[in-house]
Amino acid sequence: MDLGISEKKAIVCASSRGLGKACAESLAKEGAEIVINGVNEDNLRNTEAEFKSKGYKVTSILGAMEDKATRIALLEACPEPDILINNSGGPPPGNFFDWSEDDFLAAIKSNFTQSAMLMQSVLPGMKDRKFGRIINILSAMVKNPHVIMGLSTSARSGLLGLSKGLSREMAQFNITINNLLPERIDTDRQTRVIEFQAKLAGISYDEAKQNMEEELTAKRMGTVEEFSDLAAFLCSEQAAYISGQSISIDGGNSTNFY
Repeated sequence: MDLGISEKKAIVCASSRGLGKACAESLAKEGAEIVINGVNEDNLRNTEAEFKSKGYKVTSILGAMEDKATRIALLEACPEPDILINNSGGPPPGNFFDWSEDDFLAAIKSNFTQSAMLMQSVLPGMKDRKFGRIINILSAMVKNPHVIMGLSTSARSGLLGLSKGLSREMAQFNITINNLLPERIDTDRQTRVIEFQAKLAGISYDEAKQNMEEELTAKRMGTVEEFSDLAAFLCSEQAAYISGQSISIDGGNSTNFY
């Protein structure tokens, strides 16, 4: 299927590895021009070199998304984006009673504010051009929260609510805004979560991973490609009537059927 996004321009945040990188590649395979971003220079340069070796049209911007200068640099590299994928590394799991006010404020800045400000920047141009696709990579835990992930869940839930409201205003201009809610996708972040669970239970990493996978409906973790190819479809011409949705990608693991 031709998704109709060849030559479209895309900003993909936090995309030197993991889900962000996979989304950038799925878009690039469709011919989109991508601007990628990361905080680790080696990871970013390696990803840029890898993508260029495959013939993708790619530019990279180094810097944390929490920094206004990084957002400005992204928009200078891609002043008229057709596609925006908001992504960020979430706060680590922890104990609610150990978190300070600064911890909550940092989570909001990382997982809410930066994405909100980017949407504020790109939506007027998308509205003028009568085309826009925005995807926020959140977490399945905004629907099925666990307290150990409370920092991430709290901030990401705010972005979910804002995005739903914006989607109603923007649909008439051929702009869609959707949220993807991954759970148990095989990434570095999932490795850190399993390590934390292993530490809490006093067992090995392999035991914790096996226990976790046995509890999953699919009996395995999802792949990044299973996630990113859906993201690419939601950016397509064909997906113009899908907006304001929060789609769980969890192998059927969620207990909530909505």
